[in-house]
Amino acid sequence: MAKVIGYKRPKDTKKTLQKLLAYLGHYKWSLLVVAILVVISSGANILGTYLLKPVINNYILPRNIKGLVQMLIGMAIMYGCGVLATFFYNRIMVKTAQKVVSEIRQDLFHHTQKLPLKYFDAHTHGELMSRFTNDVDTITDALNNSFALLIQSFITITGTIAMLLVLNVRLSLIVIFFLFLMFLFIKYNGRRSRKFFSEQQKCLGSINGFIEEMVAGQKVEKVFNHEEQDFEEFCRRNEALRKASTKALTYSGRMVPTIVSLSYANYAFSACIGGLFVLAGLFDIGSLASYLIYVRQSAMPMNQFTQQMNFILSALSGAERVFEMMEEEVEIDEGTVTLCKVKVDKNGEFREAKEEEKDSIFAWKKKDGSSFVPLKGDVRFHDVVFGYNEKKVILNKISLYAKPGQKIAFVGSTGAGKTTIINLVNRFYEINGGTITYDGIDIREIKKDDLRRSLSMVIQDTHLFTGTIADNIRYGKLDASDEEVKNAAKIANADSFIRRLPEGYDTMLYSDGSNLSQGQRQLLAIARAAIARPPVLILDEATSSIDTRTERLIEKGMDALMKDRTVFVIAHRLSTVRNSEAIMVLEQGEIIERGDHEELVQQQGRYYQLYTGQFELE
Repeated sequence: MAKVIGYKRPKDTKKTLQKLLAYLGHYKWSLLVVAILVVISSGANILGTYLLKPVINNYILPRNIKGLVQMLIGMAIMYGCGVLATFFYNRIMVKTAQKVVSEIRQDLFHHTQKLPLKYFDAHTHGELMSRFTNDVDTITDALNNSFALLIQSFITITGTIAMLLVLNVRLSLIVIFFLFLMFLFIKYNGRRSRKFFSEQQKCLGSINGFIEEMVAGQKVEKVFNHEEQDFEEFCRRNEALRKASTKALTYSGRMVPTIVSLSYANYAFSACIGGLFVLAGLFDIGSLASYLIYVRQSAMPMNQFTQQMNFILSALSGAERVFEMMEEEVEIDEGTVTLCKVKVDKNGEFREAKEEEKDSIFAWKKKDGSSFVPLKGDVRFHDVVFGYNEKKVILNKISLYAKPGQKIAFVGSTGAGKTTIINLVNRFYEINGGTITYDGIDIREIKKDDLRRSLSMVIQDTHLFTGTIADNIRYGKLDASDEEVKNAAKIANADSFIRRLPEGYDTMLYSDGSNLSQGQRQLLAIARAAIARPPVLILDEATSSIDTRTERLIEKGMDALMKDRTVFVIAHRLSTVRNSEAIMVLEQGEIIERGDHEELVQQQGRYYQLYTGQFELE
């Protein structure tokens, strides 16, 4: 028996179906061929059963051997055509379904890359991943199986009922009555089983999430001796899953036995009454033989048709969630200024450089392509106002500047707005008021891709990709040579520990670099930023998991790397910001102090309290 899916039905079936049909429309000829082959397959089965009537009446009873052999050969050819049609429509349908699903998945991923960060802030990773896995899988299953089976079941049902009526109208009333009973039972049982399967899915998700948390938090569980309480909680969730599964499988398990029982009862009544009709001379034996076979095969397509309708509705529900995500508004990018390489000509004017030309520099190219602004890394905030929502303002009229080559540090308690400033430079979020300029250009006029190419960022929550260590460092500059990779690792002080690994730079990393320590992962992230050699480098708690000795070595390398480049630093360790040209002390979205280390210490304000330990960062 087919499985029962616990998805809810789509909210807007018509709209979702139109979108899905738009994808299927790319392969309409393939689907037409599938439909024709399904008709041939079903037609051969229905017609073959009907041909038993002339075989028995015209050839077997009169003992016409020659005619019987010819008839059997003809039926064999017809059934062979049905088998070939089934074989080919299955292959074509699978191939077409995979192409459609591949396009949907590709469009979904492409759209996801364009979504703003606020969308990801509002949705869990598991919720987003379910779009690519569970929801897309339901579409795949429906297209692979349900499309063809639905047509086949419909043709078989209508064809069977039509042939029953052709053979004997009065006897067919018995079959129609039993089919009606089957339909009512399938509808009732399907509704009940879907309800409990939906509950089962919720319980299963709950217990899976609990197990995942327990496995990830084994150290915490053991430290606090929480094994007994966690076991009790697991037993509670496991019992809820058992009850839901028992009810779901009880209802779904009734389907086949009940349908089979009704089918046998239908067959028995039809056989007895049909036999009486034959004895009374109202029915011939050949017609009765064909009729009884139609009766036996009438129940299965009814069950299949109902099941496939459920699968299609489930697929439409999954498709609706996929299309809803694809309808989300993408990042708005109205920028026209782009990043390019330029050279200075004999007249001292900039011209766009060719790829093969050396000693070129980066510059901002205006929309008309006639004027260039050298990329230096001059970043300025002018009365910037920002809030993640309208109710709460995070930054209140922030004004600051970072000249090329300066190291600017931000300190302050949690929630003061330090990381928010960094996110605004990248245009991860749009400001509510004021302006941010980059080399004198409003960053809203710069294309986001070009803006982010000019920046490099190292954050506290380091993310490494599956691949070699060299590949992860090269992520900052895809065309970097092996020598550049090693130099970047040396700058980040990562070369020594990389060389001690068995495979060195070819060591494979999995599960976000779980085979490395947190400090080593941060060193690789710094190396990845170093290899890009951007004019602006952002360090957001980049050395929080590194010991102070290694941190001093990295700072020396970074100082050499970022000469004449702008650096933004966020740090809780005040030792990492002492050599900054300017230190901004933030509190509740406002800059309450600014200056270098010596100036701020002399002011004996909040920074002085932090530095001397009189006030701690929260």
